[in-house]
Amino acid sequence: MTKAADKIKPRVQAAAIADNPYNATQLRADRWSSLQDVTQSLAKALRTGKDVEQLRKQADELVRSLEPIEPFWAFPGHAILGRLKELLHENQCEELAHVVRRIVRATTSGFYRRRSVPLTGEALDSEQPGEDEESPDARAYARPYFETLFVDNMTAPQAKSLRASLHAMRRREDPFTYEAITAASLEDALIAVMVNFNIQAVIIRFGFELRTRCTLNILTQYLSPIGDEDLDDLEPHNYGIELCRLMAKVRPELDVYLVTDRGVEEIAGCELGNCRRVFYNAEDFTELHFNILRGVSARYETPFFNALKAYSQQPTGVFHALPISRGKSIARSHWIQDMGTFYGPNIFLAETSATSGGLDSLLEPSGPIKRAQELAARAFGARYTYFATNGTSTCNKIVVQALIQPGDIVLVDRDCHKSHHYGLVLAGADVVYLDSYPLHAWSMYGAVPLRDIKQQLLDLKDAGKLDQVRMLLLTNCTFDGLVYNVERVMQECLAIKPDLVFLWDEAWFAFARFSPTYRQRTAMHCADKLRQRYRCDEYREQYREWAATAPTDSEGMLENPLLPDPDKVRVRVYATQSTHKTLTSLRQGSMIHVHDQDFKSEVEQQFREAYMTHTSTSPNYQIIASLDVGRRQVELEGFEFVQKQIEAAMTMRRAISMHPLLKKYFKVLAVGDMVPESFRTSGIDVYWDDEHGWNQLWDAWIEDEFVIDPTRVTLTTGHAGIDGNTFKNQYLMDKYGIQVNKTSRNTVLFMTNIGTTRSSVAYLIEVLVQIARDLDTRNEDASPMEQKAFDARVHSLNEELPDLPDFSRFHDIFRSHGDSTPAGNLRAAYFYAYDESRCEYFRLHDSAIDKVMAGGRDVVSSGFIIPYPPGFPILVPGQVVSSEILDFMRKLDVKEIHGYRAELGLRVFTEEAVASFASNRIQS
Repeated sequence: MTKAADKIKPRVQAAAIADNPYNATQLRADRWSSLQDVTQSLAKALRTGKDVEQLRKQADELVRSLEPIEPFWAFPGHAILGRLKELLHENQCEELAHVVRRIVRATTSGFYRRRSVPLTGEALDSEQPGEDEESPDARAYARPYFETLFVDNMTAPQAKSLRASLHAMRRREDPFTYEAITAASLEDALIAVMVNFNIQAVIIRFGFELRTRCTLNILTQYLSPIGDEDLDDLEPHNYGIELCRLMAKVRPELDVYLVTDRGVEEIAGCELGNCRRVFYNAEDFTELHFNILRGVSARYETPFFNALKAYSQQPTGVFHALPISRGKSIARSHWIQDMGTFYGPNIFLAETSATSGGLDSLLEPSGPIKRAQELAARAFGARYTYFATNGTSTCNKIVVQALIQPGDIVLVDRDCHKSHHYGLVLAGADVVYLDSYPLHAWSMYGAVPLRDIKQQLLDLKDAGKLDQVRMLLLTNCTFDGLVYNVERVMQECLAIKPDLVFLWDEAWFAFARFSPTYRQRTAMHCADKLRQRYRCDEYREQYREWAATAPTDSEGMLENPLLPDPDKVRVRVYATQSTHKTLTSLRQGSMIHVHDQDFKSEVEQQFREAYMTHTSTSPNYQIIASLDVGRRQVELEGFEFVQKQIEAAMTMRRAISMHPLLKKYFKVLAVGDMVPESFRTSGIDVYWDDEHGWNQLWDAWIEDEFVIDPTRVTLTTGHAGIDGNTFKNQYLMDKYGIQVNKTSRNTVLFMTNIGTTRSSVAYLIEVLVQIARDLDTRNEDASPMEQKAFDARVHSLNEELPDLPDFSRFHDIFRSHGDSTPAGNLRAAYFYAYDESRCEYFRLHDSAIDKVMAGGRDVVSSGFIIPYPPGFPILVPGQVVSSEILDFMRKLDVKEIHGYRAELGLRVFTEEAVASFASNRIQS
């Protein structure tokens, strides 16, 4: 970080956040922090006699505000609030301040997870060693801590007895330690697992109530995911079964155990979600304890990481590749010792080419890698999962090559990652490009409307080519955060083409599985949901009723929702995922997830061949191990980290939107700015506004055709007179050490991830404020000519934006089906350009290209032209250069355009080469 950055110290605006917290965990943290401040002030006030009553009242209000929240956590627990009230009423303010300070320190640092934190008695007076600062080793080797939720309507003495019984079960050799909390109703249980990230196991007993008595909106809002469930008709004896099912819906990774007094024959036919075991009548505490530990151990397991650690500790002699293995080539060196010092010994001890000795082969896994992939499939809801160590670009090519044969028609969004385009070249696909709706004001594209996808499928059907359509390839979510209604897209497309294969590029969406809101728009979740739906009798009846009056004409099918025939439909879904982009993994760690009914019978063999084609024979074991550990993390704390990621983004949105100086120069794009109203049936156009506060995401994510991932915060810079690329490099990175990835002509994109902290957000806000102050000062001191220049830049960045061009068309010579379809043969055009004599160059700002186009010549691109930003091809091999594309390229002010050489110009096919290809095609 630069010296300029050091001058700005991050300060979390706790007071502002506390006024309108985003969620209950933020509210809880801020209430405890405020209580600490007030009790410290109260202790001092008692010595001076000033403001005592006012501070006492504030402290009492804060304690009362914690009463409906604290029962959902084991530490410090609801009981401590009574003790705090006693200390307050007994005027023992020094002890009160001490207890609150210890609670805040323990919860902030997580110290209570590793050691007992006394809050009463004589032990309260002694500071715990290491309470403020623990060594990394102490944290790494401490037994992991979690909490277990018991759903039962228990009295306080019964709950205390339960905890004592569970404490008695503890053994020194237990791999984990846990505490128990209780919930008295079904709704309380659901709230608990949504707000308390420590819960890893749920014990559902009988005798609890249905509805919560809590009226605090910030807690009851967590019941939104079950808003469509009809619970009022439930019989009390079915509460436990229903809660099992709902737990699987909102937190499928949790271990659930059901305690029931009903007979085996009654339970056997019930849908119990992810219930691991059913106990009858009174559970055996010893057996329950072992089951709880075993369940968490199953998610904690990291087979390949453990195997690699074990291998690194074995004595070996290396008579194979990799001189760097075990660090030998470094240890013997006189010149590269600094590398060993920088990385430490373990990375070299674990570096090897061996596939035996307890390790495994990525190309033919049969041991710990195979097991690690099976665990990843479980975690991400896939039937099969495959690891990749050279990024999602490789994953995309593997899937395309495994599924596409030359001549297959593939529908693909044009603004997808370039690896898809190259994969389609290699596969020999006939490509139909789909245009996303443009966002001209921000120089970016949105996503492909479902109507347009259906229109293309229906046109291909009318042309008699539907049988050749193989795949629909879409990006979810897009770089800018547009998320499709995946379930609806697949269902309606399957109604037209029942065996259509879907490839969802979820490179930036790996984290989505671990949030109830996001999960419903992920490929694997929707594939499983549709698979279950189409096999049930209720759907068959729904389909029969719909089919009786279903539209058969194209216009009717475009305007109305469609249902697939359950006797014909095949659910065939693939997702590629850049695990390293949004979850814990070393760079290039990626996964392919598969939920394909026909994978075993039709795809597996060619998938293996494609995997062999693109996967290195020397995969990096550290990347594989990091994928294994990253999977463990998300199964145990993915929900927590994703919720905090969303919270950080929402805090950022609110802080920027409310700051008077920031609003002068910057704007956070809202949902309504990026998703046209016609795609938002929920009516939600912002996540936050000054008048209404926070809007709930749930309704939008259920109903709307497109939604915005709130963790993608797009900031406009046009009113600051700074283009996106300059703002990214010269202001944020060079001056303040802030990294961002994507820009457009007048925007920069901030992305929170599971590593983003509130302090990081606060630092960013401080930096933006400093930049805004500098702009204010510069404009105040500007001469009339300087002010005029600034106004001109602002006008240019906000008003003089080039229209984003649609895909023009493939030239007729590269259209495999003639005029009957828009599909083009990318492969033929791509390799035809390998002969340089077939190509010529036109300088972009020379009038020569305009003259030949005006004269009626179709100028045909010979390669991919990919400007950064936006980062996807605006021209592909075989595409006709349109005047709109030419105008867009001329107005681009980016420095990086892949495939374009400024000193030569735009590379296109010669007129003679086009004629020759056409002639040869006619003859053949």
